[in-house]
Amino acid sequence: MADARDVDGWTCPVPLRGHDRIVMGHGGGGKLSSELIEHLFVPAFNDGARIELHDAATVPVATGRLAFATDSYVVRPLFFAGGCIGDLAVNGTVNDLAMSGAQPIAMSAGFILEEGLPMATLAAVVEAMAMAAATAGVQIVTGDTKVVGVGQADGMYVNTAGIGMIPEHVDIRPGRARPGDVVILSGPIGEHGVAVLSTREGFEFGTDVRTDSAALNGLVGDMIAAFADIHVLRDATRGGVTAVLCEIAASAQLGIEFDERAIPIPPAVAAACSFLGLDAMHIANEGKLVAFVPPRGVDDVMDAMHRHDLGREACVIGRVVADHPGTVVARTALGALRVVDVPLGEQLPRIC
Repeated sequence: MADARDVDGWTCPVPLRGHDRIVMGHGGGGKLSSELIEHLFVPAFNDGARIELHDAATVPVATGRLAFATDSYVVRPLFFAGGCIGDLAVNGTVNDLAMSGAQPIAMSAGFILEEGLPMATLAAVVEAMAMAAATAGVQIVTGDTKVVGVGQADGMYVNTAGIGMIPEHVDIRPGRARPGDVVILSGPIGEHGVAVLSTREGFEFGTDVRTDSAALNGLVGDMIAAFADIHVLRDATRGGVTAVLCEIAASAQLGIEFDERAIPIPPAVAAACSFLGLDAMHIANEGKLVAFVPPRGVDDVMDAMHRHDLGREACVIGRVVADHPGTVVARTALGALRVVDVPLGEQLPRIC
């Protein structure tokens, strides 16, 4: 929060400068709403070009296929080791687009703000969103702000939507999984969920665990450039890697087998899971993906991933099989096989 926009430096007229916290009037559509948009959101999200505020943004695109995604973020606390609700919202939306092979074009940002939220907190979140959007190469072009009463929003909730362009030669979706596909994981798992939990509950696990939150569109672009016929991509968010594998197995009605020993789990995450009785395979990530790639493309995809900062630790964890359709099977360290399923509920609530 040290890099938050300087509220005292705003040049807008009274009464905005007299408020260091969100009040109901900031969501009422009057002067306070306008000043909040003009002096906080527009400077953060605009690239310097003159903009005309309107009910919808007009974004020029080439002809082709668009990907469209939306998500809502209710993480508690708002700030955690390595990130906050702001950059999480941008990265999560960009990643949803990237999993279809799309490169992001534009995003919206909707804010549900709780009365009494410090203005400096909102400014810090907005700055984090702006930085994350710049890193991902996407512009936040439209948005909305509402204010609710004290105790109704845990500070703030953020809703985003994004659009992206899918290259003509790309067809990435769960239904394209085929027997023989190799399953690749882009790196170590469990860091986001443990980072949020440790901040929220004050747990310490012997070392600092930071969220892995990151925009994966650059990594995906490099993977597609190396081998365009990737069959499936999924980011392992809520439900973790297990949920991804189970959902794809059910969707494609194929079996998936993976090796538990091949899953990279950081020592601090393993310690947290041991202490709390959690399974790292079920813990959310915000900067990791799972790829299903035909055998002929594995070497090219792996080479491209290893050259990218977000894929340096990519590894092969399993394969798609025709046996036991709709079921995921893990090979344990002892060589035994066990059926893997998703838990009934979430292990860690409110992590995104």
